[in-house]
Amino acid sequence: MLFPSVEFIFVFLPLTLLFIWLGTKSGKVSLVNCLLFTSLIFYVLPNLEHAYIIVGSILVNYFLSSKIQSGSDTTSFRLMWLGIIFNLAIITYFKYMYFFGGIYNGLTGNDISFDKLVLPVGISFYTFQQIAYLVDSYKYRDAQYKLNEYSLFVCFFPQLIAGPIVHHKEIMPQISNLLNRKIDPHLISIGVIFFIIGLFKKILLADNFALIANPIFTAAEPESIDTLTAWIGALAYTFQLYFDFSAYSEMAIGLGLILGIKLPVNFNSPYKAANIIDFWRRWHMTLSRFLRDYLYIALGGNRKGESRRYINLMLTMLIGGLWHGAGWGFIIWGGLHGFYLLVNHAMQHYLPGVRLHRMVGVILTFLAVVFAWVYFRAEELSTANTIVLSMLGQSSALMQSFELNQLLHITFLLIGFFCIWALPNFGKWIGYTGVECNLETIKFNTDQLLKSPLMVVVVSLMVALSMAFLPEPSVFIYFNF
Repeated sequence: MLFPSVEFIFVFLPLTLLFIWLGTKSGKVSLVNCLLFTSLIFYVLPNLEHAYIIVGSILVNYFLSSKIQSGSDTTSFRLMWLGIIFNLAIITYFKYMYFFGGIYNGLTGNDISFDKLVLPVGISFYTFQQIAYLVDSYKYRDAQYKLNEYSLFVCFFPQLIAGPIVHHKEIMPQISNLLNRKIDPHLISIGVIFFIIGLFKKILLADNFALIANPIFTAAEPESIDTLTAWIGALAYTFQLYFDFSAYSEMAIGLGLILGIKLPVNFNSPYKAANIIDFWRRWHMTLSRFLRDYLYIALGGNRKGESRRYINLMLTMLIGGLWHGAGWGFIIWGGLHGFYLLVNHAMQHYLPGVRLHRMVGVILTFLAVVFAWVYFRAEELSTANTIVLSMLGQSSALMQSFELNQLLHITFLLIGFFCIWALPNFGKWIGYTGVECNLETIKFNTDQLLKSPLMVVVVSLMVALSMAFLPEPSVFIYFNF
């Protein structure tokens, strides 16, 4: 079920809030169980054929985590790895079997048939989330929660489908405290504003940038794409992906606040980053955190010298690329970002006195990210190579005469640049920094904004435009990962 849809906004969400209000008011159903029930309904209704996967995953991981925390060091260590292998086996079977099978056939000359399975929605996110839970259960032995609380942690519907990848120490205490939480009108109003901003980004920005990018990537042939068209397509997808994923993250934060749970921030204006290290501190922040804490550090981090540090960085980014999808384009994208990070760290290590002007750094970082996104988006490597070569002026196609639709596309791209570089980050503006944010500060800042007639007009315009185009939503890009 899509957040920017009539079914969700006018049917599922109101019924959910009504069910929660009636259930908790009667005193017969706890808020935790109400949220768990509605989260399962949200997931199961459109994904009935894969419901057994998430339910089975929750039960197995909960059982293993409880045994890990009560067992001896040796037993707990073995159970932790059993759980990690179990989770990786599920995601490998559904997400990577077809891809790895093709590689195996190519290397061995066999012709074994591997079916391309339908990917269970959200599997990449709840799998990583539970792997982190198992590792922490072994390391700290302090994750003793009830089954219904753990289940809600895994399948809380605002963040179940496409993140953020939440850490149990951020969310579980909030879930445990739901019994004592009262309805906060201020929190709901903040959540509604977050949701409206995300809705506007998705429908008016991301989906319209998709209309520009998709035809160019679909029809990219050496004979048909000139340099200007290649740049328009690459930049359009760069904006599409950003506004699409940041929209989902902000809508998730908004829904979480409406339901009384603070979710972590997943974006902090990443295209304003002055270097690639800074970019990964701002882009998909919860994935970056997971890769750092549970992969990079586990590989040794920077504890075994500079050479090993660079190897660990590259391996982490290659695996991060593969996490996004089973394809060579994703691996190349991860490898490019690994290379960018190596160069960035090497410059900081060997040329500590060299500092680029911030605007120069922002532009160079943005351009590096744009080139990498081409491999992330293109369905075939040949398509990606064609677009990249055309962007570098190596196109075999003659520059076409300037057309009206190109002028419109460039105008819309300029709007995109204005949004990412000139407009403030709303969450940062009001003081929402994630789970540890000060709600009183946010309430005060939000109240001040809502007293501004201009802000009221802007929010009202966002609602009106979003409702006008609501009947034709498209799937969030990260639903496919």
